[in-house]
Amino acid sequence: MSSLEIVPVQGKRLQKEFVRFPWKHYAGDPNWIPPLIMNQEENLNYRKNPFFENAEIQTFLAKRNGETVGRIAAIIDHAHNRQHNELRGMFGFFESIDDQTVANALLDTVRDWHQQRNIQLLRGPLNPALNYECGLLVEGFHSPPTFMMTYNKEFYGRLIENYGFVKSQDLYSYLGPFEKLGTLDPKIKNIAEAAQERLGLTTRRANLRSFAEDLRNFMRIYNLALPGTWGFVPLSDNEIKHIGSGLKFLIVPAMTRIAEKDGKAVAVVFGVLDYNPLIKKINGRLFPFGFIRLLFGRKHIKRIRLVSTNVLPEYQRWGVGVILLKNLLGDMLEWGIEEAEFSWVLESNTLSRGTLERGGAVRDKTYRIYDYEPS
Repeated sequence: MSSLEIVPVQGKRLQKEFVRFPWKHYAGDPNWIPPLIMNQEENLNYRKNPFFENAEIQTFLAKRNGETVGRIAAIIDHAHNRQHNELRGMFGFFESIDDQTVANALLDTVRDWHQQRNIQLLRGPLNPALNYECGLLVEGFHSPPTFMMTYNKEFYGRLIENYGFVKSQDLYSYLGPFEKLGTLDPKIKNIAEAAQERLGLTTRRANLRSFAEDLRNFMRIYNLALPGTWGFVPLSDNEIKHIGSGLKFLIVPAMTRIAEKDGKAVAVVFGVLDYNPLIKKINGRLFPFGFIRLLFGRKHIKRIRLVSTNVLPEYQRWGVGVILLKNLLGDMLEWGIEEAEFSWVLESNTLSRGTLERGGAVRDKTYRIYDYEPS
């Protein structure tokens, strides 16, 4: 008779097993991209990550007859609970074989862990939070994910929904082949051009020499632009510094734009090259030579992920985001970009969705955040 047990992850050996499980689990799947191992360890708090100055995490492995068949993390994001005035637990880093018994045992363990801390409400998957990698892929299994987007087996939604989780919010990724990126709705284009002239905005690239200052501007605008957005939690100063140190060498200034009014940044668009094909070649290992391969190989990347377009509230609904994207097109053409993914966009963000769709972008993938509320 098979014996299933859920094992709390303690010690380096089990931590390594937790991180490495997907390599076995997705073996032979052409669309799976290995995570950057160092980044995964940070997001699990196996390495220092300032996110966990305001959060807790416990990871678990599911084992049957000594073989790992699944994994999960229980997370308490205290910053989220303060921001939204609720007591909610999170789960993330979920992987399981196609066996409801295994999935139920993992999710039961997360529920029990949170109930011991008087938390009944659950949300996930978040790896480890909405500002990082999040959401369960439910539509769009035909192609690999872009950089820093999630991927999972198609049956995961069934396992999670059978347990009792229900959809809370969908996140969309939009695809814009380059030939369509310039075909903005003429009305939107005219509004954006008139707004730029009326508002007296200038635009520029991010500057690596003053990257710390530009990063602070980006995060300041990010934190001010999104408080009314579903699930939003502002990034802490330490998180901003940590994220910046990790991205500085991956950022290409030509894939960024900052709009300024009288020398003050009021809006930003932030794009990253899709490093995933290169990450697959280095098998998730940055060292000793993987990082060099990323840097020298990026000139051949023809796809970009536009991560975020954020505008200060007083400049929203003036088409400033369109101004930034319009100014970005020339650099994208010079680089040789053939395709852009806009991700992710909340299903409730009708303004951004409408602008993208009128500009010719099409929805390519859907990621889902689930909630659990005991009856």
